[in-house]
Amino acid sequence: MNFQDFLKYVPNIIPLELPAVTSHLKMAPKERIEGLKNLDIDALNARMAGVMMLFYPKQEKTHLVLIVRNAYDGVHSAQIAFPGGKYEKEDLNFETTALRETHEEVGVTRDKINIIKHFSPMYIPPSNFLVHPFLGIATEELSFYPDIREVAGIIELPLSVFLNDEIIIETRLSTSYGANILVPAFNIQNHIVWGATAMILSELRDVLNTAIAKEI
Repeated sequence: MNFQDFLKYVPNIIPLELPAVTSHLKMAPKERIEGLKNLDIDALNARMAGVMMLFYPKQEKTHLVLIVRNAYDGVHSAQIAFPGGKYEKEDLNFETTALRETHEEVGVTRDKINIIKHFSPMYIPPSNFLVHPFLGIATEELSFYPDIREVAGIIELPLSVFLNDEIIIETRLSTSYGANILVPAFNIQNHIVWGATAMILSELRDVLNTAIAKEI
């Protein structure tokens, strides 16, 4: 999608009611569904995080940036994620966290990002994090400078590919819920994107499709 066309849909995004769990459930492993429906956030004492869903133009086409996390001894090793990370006490709010971590992880400074909307928080049981996603837009082409300590690679995903249903698959994975279980996922440039990132992407897709439909 041409970036200037995408910008025309942005005003439609801002007032939309978020589908939250309705969207999350579409990409949730079945073993997690009941937990999502009956989640009591206040009782979890979860750690907080902020992530950035950042759209920007590349050769005049709209793209979304994702990162490939480095392999390490932890639950999110080598997974596909949004730029973002843990809330620190010096952060003013979760939006500040997402902006700071985006700068640290991929080198995009906060002055280049316009925050459009705070999306539904996503709880990640294995790490006990409550993640706050933010939709951000940069109006100029970006250069990425990944932090080699945390980021193994950058994925620049065209919006037209992201909105194509053909990237939605089911695959078998070994997860914290069990071995060799069938999970819904996105196949993005030969990367399998599942779990919390896929569930956040699901809400983003639904909101974008609703915003675009309002112009048709």
